[in-house]
Amino acid sequence: MTRIDWDAADTFDDEPDHGLRDPAVRRAWAERMRHWLPPAPSDVLDLGRGPYGEDTRATPARRGEDARAAPARHSEVVDVHLVLRRGDEVLLARRAGTGYGDGLWNGPSGHVEDGEDVRAAMVREAREEIGVEFAPEDLRVALVMQHRGPGDPPRTGWFFEADGTGGGEPYNREPHKCSELAWHPLAALPDDMVAYCRAGFEAYRRGERFVLHWHEDDDPIAHDPGLPDRAVPLPTTRVSPAAG
Repeated sequence: MTRIDWDAADTFDDEPDHGLRDPAVRRAWAERMRHWLPPAPSDVLDLGRGPYGEDTRATPARRGEDARAAPARHSEVVDVHLVLRRGDEVLLARRAGTGYGDGLWNGPSGHVEDGEDVRAAMVREAREEIGVEFAPEDLRVALVMQHRGPGDPPRTGWFFEADGTGGGEPYNREPHKCSELAWHPLAALPDDMVAYCRAGFEAYRRGERFVLHWHEDDDPIAHDPGLPDRAVPLPTTRVSPAAG
């Protein structure tokens, strides 16, 4: 009988049929499987280890069931944006040195960090970027937008409104990321803005509170007045809170 070297993994994977057409190999596998498999039918086959040593006991496969891996759960970056009001004007920052949207106007903004809620993230970003100290209760939700940048995965942005008369006078605390701060009329925003931010501020001005904003893959990052408006406002419920 042909001797089977079970440890010769380097040559085993080089063979298109893994040697299973060899009667001796087939007999050897049958004998090994006879010791591995339970003596009676069962719902769960648990060999304990996969072919590369991974633990398979946490995800047993039922006989006859499709054992394909489940798709990965969807996840998104969450960011926060400040709509800082001073009368009819809003504060914008011109991006610089970041590699994204440099030279364009954008509202003070940033990513939510692990362990933060969205208000805490907005309080932190306002302090870090423009030196303004807000308490969480100083912030009002302006709108929530799911946004997809050109060729990027989707993300969710929370826009918060706050009064520019509280929290101190804003100033540029990150000159390595921002070349200037300036107040602009909300009704006449500059065209050279990041399209994501521009869409959020325009939706806020129109009174929209939940918005989808998905770019086409070939759209620019910068706002382009010649392109169709990618913002889609979502209807909100008209159900009044139950009395009682």
